[in-house]
Amino acid sequence: MRMSQPQASLMEKRLTSKLNKALRNYGLIDNGDNILVALSGGKDSLCLLDLLVKRRKIFIPQFTLQAIHVRMENIAYHTDTGYLEEFCRDRDVPLHIVTTSFDPSTDKRKSPCFLCSWMRRKEMFNFAQQLGCNKIALGHHNDDIIHTALMNECFQGRFDTMPALLKMNKMPLAIIRPLCLCEEADIRAYAAQQGYKKQIKTCPYEKESFRDDIKEIFQRMEKLNPDARHSIWNALEREGKIVEGIVCHSKEDQRLL
Repeated sequence: MRMSQPQASLMEKRLTSKLNKALRNYGLIDNGDNILVALSGGKDSLCLLDLLVKRRKIFIPQFTLQAIHVRMENIAYHTDTGYLEEFCRDRDVPLHIVTTSFDPSTDKRKSPCFLCSWMRRKEMFNFAQQLGCNKIALGHHNDDIIHTALMNECFQGRFDTMPALLKMNKMPLAIIRPLCLCEEADIRAYAAQQGYKKQIKTCPYEKESFRDDIKEIFQRMEKLNPDARHSIWNALEREGKIVEGIVCHSKEDQRLL
């Protein structure tokens, strides 16, 4: 069901307000930045690009945008690249489409999800440097970051997550997550209002992840305590996990996933 125009405007204002707060609080975008947006074709990355395009119209900070879509040729996750090209063209954002692959037999210690994500990330790192971009923007939202923190506690034994800002020391690059304060429910509602086209998701490995289980656990936590989201986020901030220092690109660190 589509929202009425007043509802749509209210949702856009809400998301824009949270994006601007993230940019301000965590120093995600500086004047003169050349940002490469990772465009998977899902609702989160489409929303991210839309909001950044609108933010670009404001005089300060001045920044440029480009987008990249990385296709994994041996994973049956089909994307309509024609739709993505039209989406970017309508917003005056250059789109680069890159194809890569991975072999799950090369490292039995790593899950296929890790290898796939790592190969995609390596392509983005390399392409960003070729284009002269100094930042890569990813579409992870507040729920993603909190779920990752819970997964790391349960399965890795550490209090850690995907930071809103992560700087690299092997290259002049930083990863930013401008949607870090935006909740998934709001993004989903906005995507429906905008009529974003859904992609066909048929990854053979997606059921191997515990992320759906963690998502269900977090929903139960919020029922027990409506402020659980804010409590976990505040704990991450206090421990310095939202803005992180320099990490080595050569280390296959799961915080980059």
